[in-house]
Amino acid sequence: LAATQNSKTVTPSIDARSGQGRLEVIRRRDRSVVSRAFSTSPLRLLTPDNHGHAAWVYTSSHGGGLVDGDVITMHTTVGAGACAFVSTQASTKVYQSPRGTQLEMTAEVGHTGVLILAPDPVVCFARSRYHQTQKFDLNEKAGLVLLDWISSGRRESGERWAFDEYVSRTVVHLGGRRLVHDALALRTSDGDLAARLGGYDVLALALIVGTPLEAVAQRILTRVEDPTVDQTPGRLVATAPIGDSGCLLRVAGRSVEDVGSILVDFLDFVPTLLGDDPWARKW
Repeated sequence: LAATQNSKTVTPSIDARSGQGRLEVIRRRDRSVVSRAFSTSPLRLLTPDNHGHAAWVYTSSHGGGLVDGDVITMHTTVGAGACAFVSTQASTKVYQSPRGTQLEMTAEVGHTGVLILAPDPVVCFARSRYHQTQKFDLNEKAGLVLLDWISSGRRESGERWAFDEYVSRTVVHLGGRRLVHDALALRTSDGDLAARLGGYDVLALALIVGTPLEAVAQRILTRVEDPTVDQTPGRLVATAPIGDSGCLLRVAGRSVEDVGSILVDFLDFVPTLLGDDPWARKW
């Protein structure tokens, strides 16, 4: 992996625990390329080569996770006709954090552009707090694939749903019109999380929105609504339409591997869209 990172030093006015990122992807001839990748510690942006025609970018952090007080802000721009795949090197680990940690993601996608944001799951350790806000502004002919998921924590270490707070909010505007406003809040102050979530250890959400993805969104809706499709014990899969050209997919399961395999199955169109398979060695 080759990292692209601006060497500019952080000014004293920026909190040393705050990471800022700026990413721009444009269409150049028959490929999408990263025209700008800027980040400040603890955030890093990695831009590996791939065999397809889309630009791939992976985010990571110094120290392997978010510590108390960390605030990460990231803005992504995908130009007209460009395609970007943005993921993480590994799961986002959130360490014990009485004051909390925060991620703020914003993105703009131009005419016929497509953004695929598919990170690994968030893993909240015991006594951690994590707030996440993601806002997307899509051109009326643009597309978005968004994956957002959380695991119960370090289950093998006895930390199952042992964090204090997890809050996630996602807002999508398409052609200037608000299309999605989805929120999830898991707090121990509202009751024992392990008891409330039963046997499930992973919760996932996938959004497929926009004209370039209308056919695959409809295919997913039809597939899940088919009464002949059995629900496997230990799994929950549900869908809902979004406007005229999108769908929301929700999955609950018992392990990251299990839920990951379901997501990859439903998002089987992504490798074709990219011209290469980003999940060939995942999960």
